[in-house]
Amino acid sequence: MSRRILVVDDSPTLVKFVSYSLKSSGYEVVGACDGMDALEKVSHLESDIDLVITDLNMPNIDGYELIATLRQNDKFAEVPIIILSSEEGDEDKQKGEKVGATSYLVKPFKSSVLLAEVARLLD
Repeated sequence: MSRRILVVDDSPTLVKFVSYSLKSSGYEVVGACDGMDALEKVSHLESDIDLVITDLNMPNIDGYELIATLRQNDKFAEVPIIILSSEEGDEDKQKGEKVGATSYLVKPFKSSVLLAEVARLLD
């Protein structure tokens, strides 16, 4: 059974790139264009999400609010969450950690680095 990953970013190009990389490595991917779309999609899924990758700066519901909302749900209390953002300041990283992110990667990134982090968190 393949692991299911939620990819959330307001850039369709980034969602496609990350999804392609993950699918090529055998993962199942659910894409969302912002936090609101992500919450809507996970509420209708029949099976669980094993990991979340999210941007921070998005319309409607940003990454911080998405993470905080997911962490309030028992189904997502222990799910690893990777922030993938162009924000590289310590303040952003600390805020991400505070709301419940497991890991933080800065854009631009190498696909191999993202895949290694996903594998590390899922193993």
